[in-house]
This record gives sequence, structure tokens and C-alpha cells, in this order.
Amino acid sequence: MSKALFITNTDLKRYSVLDGSLDPDKFLQYIEVAQDIHLQRYMGTDLYNKISADIVADTLTGDYLSLVNTYIKPMTIFWALVEYLPFAAYQVANKGVFKHTSENSTSVDKDEIDYLVEKNRNIAQHYSQRFIDYMCYNGDDYPEWSSNTNEDINPSSNNSYNGWQI
Repeated sequence: MSKALFITNTDLKRYSVLDGSLDPDKFLQYIEVAQDIHLQRYMGTDLYNKISADIVADTLTGDYLSLVNTYIKPMTIFWALVEYLPFAAYQVANKGVFKHTSENSTSVDKDEIDYLVEKNRNIAQHYSQRFIDYMCYNGDDYPEWSSNTNEDINPSSNNSYNGWQI
């Protein structure tokens, strides 16, 4: 079974800071991670699975298509950036882990990467809150949002990130 992605390579490059020439294989897995960790948390298992199945079957229409285009795509783009940016400069190959550098540019330090991650996290949380607000008023139009049972993930209306606690 193929894995549905809620955004395309074009969506991610068009609506983010990613360069148009970036190889999709460098960030594809981070879209999946963002969907599995963040999107499923807000959507719940049943709605997540329903939209995934509709994307794979190419049957996404109506209110569900509107939900994806208006709320889920922006969430996915910025949560994917939150997951991708800390790893963007690195490559793991047969001979170890490498950090890419360029002759005509300078590498950014960890604080700058952390800043970019937090800026994208703030944007992702904004779009996530818009999704939550919309679903709170229109959840009846999407019965899968409230039909989760047993080990399913129930949608979260908590949109806060308090950082790491040690």
C-alpha cells in the first residue's frame, strides 16, 4: 500500500523557503514524519486515514478536498519544515556523516537553525490552530474526526509546544 502525502513537492517548494532545485529525496521522509507525528495528532486516526485513502484512490472531493487545500496543506508544509531543517545540511553515506558546505556561501550555526525551526513551528501552530477552530465549528461535516476508538489517536485541541523539559 502506498503512503499518501498531503502535499506535493511543488506545494512545499512554492510555499516555503526551500529552493526549487532541491532534490525531493532529501525531504520526502520529513513530510511523512510531519504527517505521522503532527497532522495525525490534530486530525485523529480516522480522519487521517480517510483523507489518506481518498488521496491514494484519487477520490478526494467536496468538503474533504476543501479541508485539505485550506487547512491541511499549510499545516503539512510548515510541520515538514520543522522536521527537515535540523537535518538539511547533513548527509549519511557509506563513509560516515557529512555536512555540506559551499565555496560561495557560509554555513549557519545551530542557533540560526534553531531560530528557523521555531519560526516555522510558530507558523505551523498558527495553521494548526486555524484547523482546530474550523473543526470545532464544522466537525459534524467530518464524522471521522470524532469516531476514533480504542488505540486510535483522538484529535487534540491542545496546540501548544513548551519546549524540551529536562
